[in-house]
Amino acid sequence: MDNEFSRIEEAFRSGGAEEVFDLLKRRARDEGNYRVLFNTRMMCVRHHLGLPLIETESISELTAEQRPVYEAAFREAARDAGELCLAGGDIVGAWPYFKAIGEYEPLSAAIENVTGGESLDRVIEIAFQEGVNPRKGFELILEHHGICSAITWFGSIRESRSRAECLRILVGSLYREIAAALKVTIASAENAEPQTDRVADLIAGRDWLFEGLSTYTDATHLTSILRYALELEDDVSLRMAVEMAQYGQRLDPMYHFRGDPPFEDSYRDHAVYLKTLLGEDVDAGIAHFRAKISSPEDVLTAEVLVNLLSRLKRYPDAVQVSIEYLPEASLQLCQLAGDYAALRNLARQHDDVVGFAAGVIQG
Repeated sequence: MDNEFSRIEEAFRSGGAEEVFDLLKRRARDEGNYRVLFNTRMMCVRHHLGLPLIETESISELTAEQRPVYEAAFREAARDAGELCLAGGDIVGAWPYFKAIGEYEPLSAAIENVTGGESLDRVIEIAFQEGVNPRKGFELILEHHGICSAITWFGSIRESRSRAECLRILVGSLYREIAAALKVTIASAENAEPQTDRVADLIAGRDWLFEGLSTYTDATHLTSILRYALELEDDVSLRMAVEMAQYGQRLDPMYHFRGDPPFEDSYRDHAVYLKTLLGEDVDAGIAHFRAKISSPEDVLTAEVLVNLLSRLKRYPDAVQVSIEYLPEASLQLCQLAGDYAALRNLARQHDDVVGFAAGVIQG
C-alpha cells in the first residue's frame, strides 16, 4: 500500500492533479474497483469546478453554473460504474449507482437472467421489494423459497400491475402443483399417466382420490390463494382458481377451514364467486351472495356483493345495494352507472354540493 501512495505522489509531481486522476482511474478499472472509479471521477469534476475535492456541501449549495455540470457528470459516472458492475455479473454492486440516478431498466434486464448465486436473496430484495423487476423477483421467491414464502411476500405488494402479474404466477404455480400430484397418484393406481394437465379432468369420476385424508397440496396454501384469487381478472387464471376451489370441495372435512363472511364455506363460496366472474350461472351467483346479507349492519358482505356487481358491470344493481348498505360509496357507483339523477339525489341527501354539481352538469 505504501508503494501506491508513493505512486500517487510521484504522479502529482510529474503531471499534477490530472495525472493523479488518470492513475487512480486506471488502477480502479484494472482491479474492478468501481466504487473508487466513481469517486475519482467525481473528485475530478469537483477539481474542474473549483470545489473542495472532499465533498463538504450539498448540491443545493452549488451555483447555477456549477449544478448542471455536476449533475450531468454524476449521472454519467454512476451509469458507467453501474454498467461495469453488471458486465461483471455484480447486480448488487450495480444497484446503488442505478438507484441514485433512477435508471432501473439495465438492472431489470440483468435480473431476468438470474437463476441463483450467493447474492440471490439480495437480488430478490432489489427485484421485488425495491420494485426493479417484481415479477422476476417473485418467480425467484417461488423457485428458491417455496410457495409458503411466496404467499407471505405477495401480501406486501401494493402496485396494481405487479400484484396482478404475481397473482397469476402464484395461482398457476399451485394449480400445477396440484395437477402434478394428482397425476402421480392416478398413474400409480391406473398404470397409465393421464393425458391431461387440467385439475377438473383429473378429478372427474375419480372419487377414490379423496378417500380418507388424501390431499395433494397444503390446504392452508390453497385457502390463502383462493382469498387472493378474488382479484383475478384474466379468464385463464380464473378458471384455474375455480377448478382448485372445486378440488377443495372434494377434500375431507378436516381440510375445510371456516373463512370470514361471506366466504364461511371457503371452497364452495369462492367457487361460486369465481364462476360468476367467468359469466357462469351469474344470476345464481348474485343471489347466493345477496342471500348472505343478514342485516343492515352486514357491511362486509354488502361490499363483496357490490364489488361483484361492479365487476360484472351491473352498475344499477350495485347502486341499489350500495344505497341500502354502503351509502358513502354510492356516488362513485352512480358515476360508473351513468345514473346522474340518482347521483343528484344522493348528493342532496348528504349536503354534497360538489357531487350535486357533477350530477347536474353530466345529466
